[in-house]
Amino acid sequence: MTDTASLAEDFEALGVRPGAVLLVHASLRRVGAAPETVLEALRRAVGQEGTVVVPTFTAGNSDTSPAYRARTRNMAVDQLGAYRRQMPPFEVNRTPSEGMGRLAEAVRCAPGRARSTHPQTSFAAVGASAAELLAVHDEDCHLGERSPLASLDAAGAQVLLLGVGFEVCSAFHLGEYRVLAPPQRTYRCVVLRDGVRRWTSYEDVDLDDSDFGALGAEFEKDDAKRSSPVILGGSVGATHARLFPLGAAVEFATGWLAGNRRIRPSTDTSQIAAGFLH
Repeated sequence: MTDTASLAEDFEALGVRPGAVLLVHASLRRVGAAPETVLEALRRAVGQEGTVVVPTFTAGNSDTSPAYRARTRNMAVDQLGAYRRQMPPFEVNRTPSEGMGRLAEAVRCAPGRARSTHPQTSFAAVGASAAELLAVHDEDCHLGERSPLASLDAAGAQVLLLGVGFEVCSAFHLGEYRVLAPPQRTYRCVVLRDGVRRWTSYEDVDLDDSDFGALGAEFEKDDAKRSSPVILGGSVGATHARLFPLGAAVEFATGWLAGNRRIRPSTDTSQIAAGFLH
């Protein structure tokens, strides 16, 4: 297993500097290190003035998610009713993330961490600016201008892809909000309000990560043409990592999505939401 000191050195060699704000997506199996080791190495790399942020998204409390459809596909009516009654409501201090990986859970459970309050697309963070960056996250704004992604953009954050590809780059979603008249859809989930379990619904941008791999490939290709590329690559532990400015990724995504996405039919929008989000 890779130790904390060597990982911190790898992060420094990659380009992580003290005071940095990092939005991290990671596969620790590929890194070859325990979540606590990676988190400690990240915190060493960004120093006392830096901040580490991770997505802690939750799909298990929603009936408009691919996860819900997969789990309930063959249920009889009475089974479906029983399943819906026991679906847990989102609780910011208790609900674990789903499918976000072990590093996300390590940050979510870390002493002194902050977590945004969105019942489906929360973020967790540790470090100097954690609470400030996650303070605003409106329920009808998954990943847009009233979410931590916009705060990270304003703070000059960087994205660290650690053993994962652009397919999971959540920063690209902010670009979906910045195209002209993005398509909308209805989302539903179970929440806890004043100690009472209840369903809530809201309209928001119809998120779709299905083309993020292609988007990321074009972002990287375009960046390679620059006299001073902004995407830095290198080895961290046993895997490859990329480090780049969140703002540059969002700016490229906004233009690319506007020119490459066709308007999707709205006959069954529940079937086309982002695969790992809702």
